[in-house]
Amino acid sequence: MDNRSSPGDPQPVEDGEMRGPDLARAALQAAREQSAAKRKQRGSKPQGKVRTRRRRGWSAAGPDDRDPQPLGKLASRIAKDRGWTENLTGGQVFAKWGALVGEEVAEHTKPVALKDGELTVQAESTAWATQLRLLQRQILKRIADGVGRDVVKRIKVQGPAAPSWRYGPRHVPGRGPRDTYG
Repeated sequence: MDNRSSPGDPQPVEDGEMRGPDLARAALQAAREQSAAKRKQRGSKPQGKVRTRRRRGWSAAGPDDRDPQPLGKLASRIAKDRGWTENLTGGQVFAKWGALVGEEVAEHTKPVALKDGELTVQAESTAWATQLRLLQRQILKRIADGVGRDVVKRIKVQGPAAPSWRYGPRHVPGRGPRDTYG
């Protein structure tokens, strides 16, 4: 007889004690019996919510949520979900300024800020600032037609600004750097 043993063979039992795979098989069988006893005790219905795995089926002939989406559609959905639509439509006023007001007016003016429906526009001269004030109603109508209603409700026109010697949030009163030269 061959004294070699294979891994699946039961180990010899000494003093009624099990070893190796036989011990694991016995523990597994005891756990199965205990689980079956608990199931009988509480009834055959499983308690709690049963998770079922949803299998992916084939897509139908029509559009589906899993189909690739155009980038513009996804971007507009994200903007709508996060509340960015007002800021984006305001940004269109700046981007389309030349087309909205006309090229001649756009050469001499530029939009500076849009806050709470008030568009601040800076003109390069006082004559163009006066001209913008006279054309204010027509410009508001063209902006409403081009971008949307209630994006710009009023226009504040600024003339050319003189250079400022005030820099930074803190300022010391006085003439600034000019008082050291003479």
